[in-house]
Amino acid sequence: MVYSPLQAAAKYFKYYIHAANSKGHGTHSPFVFEFITKVLNDFNTYDAYQKVEPLRKQLKKDNRELTIQDFGAGSAATDSDKRTIASIARNAAKSKKFAQLLFRIVKYYQFTNILELGTSLGLTTAYLSLANTDGKIITIEGADEVADIAEQNFRQLNLNNIVLVRGNFDKTLATSLQKMPLIDFAFIDGNHRKEPTERYFNLLLPHLHNGSILVFDDIHWSAEMEAAWKNIVAHESVTCDIDLFYIGIVSFKKEFKEKRTFSVRF
Repeated sequence: MVYSPLQAAAKYFKYYIHAANSKGHGTHSPFVFEFITKVLNDFNTYDAYQKVEPLRKQLKKDNRELTIQDFGAGSAATDSDKRTIASIARNAAKSKKFAQLLFRIVKYYQFTNILELGTSLGLTTAYLSLANTDGKIITIEGADEVADIAEQNFRQLNLNNIVLVRGNFDKTLATSLQKMPLIDFAFIDGNHRKEPTERYFNLLLPHLHNGSILVFDDIHWSAEMEAAWKNIVAHESVTCDIDLFYIGIVSFKKEFKEKRTFSVRF
């Protein structure tokens, strides 16, 4: 069950009190210090921002209604299988702040093999695409009518390095991984339940390398997601994890001699 607003606020307060500052001071890990100073705190305004954000504003005004096939834990905003594009843009699409962070991660590390579980309207996908136009993005969306809108958005932005796969992750992920045997970066933003999240992580593991980064969405969304995050970061292959509250980042760099865990304010 999703945490109530009061529970979520209490979780965030606890995170904020214990998280490190966002300047990188006192961080003894070169990788994490570089991530904080060069990626997290990159305040440049990139051309991609000017391309995607007008589209976000446009979608927030679009009151066309879509039928949603929800294969995950549902929406925190509504129980209906009918949602307007505007509602999805406001409540389901990743915020500008975090979508642009994902853009900066891919841009800074120049990742080329990118996987996204949960296309939604394609705003985050567009950022991933623009972060490295020579890269290849496979994005999976379970709801057909939502996928239709995402594809329209890709055409509007003239994005040509995206392959959109339709269907339940449980049926499409394994086949998609055959087409992308090596993954540099993956954003997991779909079925917000413990067992599927851990299963997707385990399916991705054989396709990762020393420099791979995985980002999990909504790691404090519910008790199930917190349990999944706890088990993922405890896995022997994960050498470093960074908790930004709304998303969690895991690294597999073998340069870490022992497992490192960070909470950073963002």
